[in-house]
Amino acid sequence: MKIFVLLPRIPFPLEKGDKLRAFNQIKQLAKGNEIVLCALNDDPKVGEQDAFRALQPYCQSINFIKISKPQILLGLIRAFFKGLPMQCGYFYNRKAAKKVNALIAKHKPDMLFCQLLRTAEYIRHKDIPKTIDYQDIFSYGMKRRADVASFVMRPIYNMEYRRLARYEAAIFDDFDVKTIISEPDRALFPHEHRDEILIVPNGVDHEKYHPMDCEKKYDLVFTGNMSYAPNVNSVEYLANEILPIVWKTLPDVKMYIAGATPDPRVKKCANEKIIVSGWLDDIRTAYAESRVFIAPMRIGTGLQNKLLEAMSMRLPAITSPLANASLGAKPNEEILVGSNAEEMAQHIITLLTDKEQADRLAQAGFDFTNRVYDWGKATEVMEEAMRKAL
Repeated sequence: MKIFVLLPRIPFPLEKGDKLRAFNQIKQLAKGNEIVLCALNDDPKVGEQDAFRALQPYCQSINFIKISKPQILLGLIRAFFKGLPMQCGYFYNRKAAKKVNALIAKHKPDMLFCQLLRTAEYIRHKDIPKTIDYQDIFSYGMKRRADVASFVMRPIYNMEYRRLARYEAAIFDDFDVKTIISEPDRALFPHEHRDEILIVPNGVDHEKYHPMDCEKKYDLVFTGNMSYAPNVNSVEYLANEILPIVWKTLPDVKMYIAGATPDPRVKKCANEKIIVSGWLDDIRTAYAESRVFIAPMRIGTGLQNKLLEAMSMRLPAITSPLANASLGAKPNEEILVGSNAEEMAQHIITLLTDKEQADRLAQAGFDFTNRVYDWGKATEVMEEAMRKAL
């Protein structure tokens, strides 16, 4: 197949979950297909040359389309008055659409593939077989943000939640193949035929994320894009509710917050016991230099890549019921799950004071990720559905 891949962001560097998923799916699909990549770029700081070099081995053609701030503003205004989700308005503009159309006419692909509903408007009405990777259930993720938002922001989030839910359902029949990252996300999807959506989980690069011997500098680590609202919420949860309980028993425990573009609220949490890194050239060092990984997610959707990476590096992991619902690890055997700050704190204390239990949990989590999460196997499911659609 010749597959035209349309992405809302350039999938490199791999500091965000959607970029990581897109990059690895392209890498796997390229083994038996021709890939024509078209990625929108709203960030002038992204190194296009570095991205081109990273993607070139897998793509027949690579095309980056810049979208400017004035175009974004105009798109947001149009989306507001049309009743479309603001996320669609942010990424869609007519100038970019002309370039997308020209590339499709030039390359004549067999299959169109767009990642996230953010790019659906560009191709949803094309008379060519189409695949959409919803990835997460965006509408419900927005609803969860609304539930914890301030009085001022709550109406805005609720408006976007309603628009996203309508749009997710409206574009459903426009696509021949629909994929999503987990069963919990599919179960929340606002369409009566949601069972038609294929579950295509993420994988983990086990050759890259492998156990490493390293001096331990930190007791706990949490990683991710630190401007992403669910991660910001988790950092505040750790700093304000979980760690104060831990420090009553273990006053010297140090927490490492590792990830790009930390939000001001994340930076505000930094002190002598909570270290905020900012961008790291190699995120593996954060895992390797820490004893325990914790992801106390309370909002958001989808599968947490950070958990896969940490467990693949044989770190004992702690998370919330929300995050483990998508992950599917066995509580108390392959992962520890805490429903509130007290339970999270007790799990931390247990793993930092009982090395035998920490080692046993780390090994079980390592075995679990290596057995279940593989990019090749996951992408095969989507590729097979694409071929049937043709």
